[in-house]
Amino acid sequence: MQSKKGAFMGKKQGAFRTTIGGQALIEGILMRGPEKQAIVVRGPEGLVIREEELKLIRDRYPILGLPLIRGGVTFLDSMVKGVKALMFSADYFPEEETEEPSKFEKWLDGKLGSEKMEKLVIGFSVVLAVFFAVGLFMLLPTFLASFVELATDSVLIRNLVDAALRIAIFMTYMICVSRMKDIRRVFSYHGAEHKTIFCYEKRLELTVENVRAQSKHHPRCGTSFLLVVIVVAILVNTVVFALFPVDNVALRMLIQLLLLPLVVGITYEFNLYVGGHDNPITNFLARPGLWMQNFTTFEPDDSMIEVAIEAMKRVIPAQEGKDAWGR
Repeated sequence: MQSKKGAFMGKKQGAFRTTIGGQALIEGILMRGPEKQAIVVRGPEGLVIREEELKLIRDRYPILGLPLIRGGVTFLDSMVKGVKALMFSADYFPEEETEEPSKFEKWLDGKLGSEKMEKLVIGFSVVLAVFFAVGLFMLLPTFLASFVELATDSVLIRNLVDAALRIAIFMTYMICVSRMKDIRRVFSYHGAEHKTIFCYEKRLELTVENVRAQSKHHPRCGTSFLLVVIVVAILVNTVVFALFPVDNVALRMLIQLLLLPLVVGITYEFNLYVGGHDNPITNFLARPGLWMQNFTTFEPDDSMIEVAIEAMKRVIPAQEGKDAWGR
């Protein structure tokens, strides 16, 4: 007998846009639906599955769900859950040579316990990742662009150099990372995630054959979000520093940090709108992000697709349409 979800997926009622999204892991995929998330990892002994009910902080504090605020909250929440999922997947593929824990690690484990220790590691990882991204893609270009002041006093030229450096550093980083063997495999799982979401949105049955035929480029992708963050930051900083010129480099960096929550908030609302509409304008705006996916998504093999399908099936809500985009 076909399940309710199986029957639903078999109906061709027209395509729709889902809020279900995912993240590629080490030999696995994290899928997040409106009610729960599922982590599926292909471990040495077969599939390892972990399901969790989603508890969003903005459900407890409605103010955090307001436009321009919800973007930053959602971004941080996704980062925390993403780091947890990565740690979970990495546990099934330990390094061949494991080092003895240091005295400091043993002291921390004794003082905090394993659960608090894990939370500390996750928190530190998230903070480190944010600082790395902000430092590399936001602050470093501003610092390098400050040397233009030695040759010209033009604010416009300085801002143009800053913008060019941001995009160049981001592109160079993504291209270099995509050439790493282990990362390419993770990016292949990224492709499997996109293909599976496309298959589901087209109301096709979730089979390897149907998923394999889909595109690996999806307009509502996290990589696209990062690219748009950089573009929005360029626009916001250009306007702010054109209206209120700041010559001190350190002060400019500080202002950029203070503007970052606004930048992320604007980007989130932009992606929400573009992702929910299909017209020549939104399609044009989505093109840079889709092009960027040439470096962050690769074609998956069938075993990767099987993992993505399993993760997707576990987060599809029982109530039809509950995951509709813009609902």
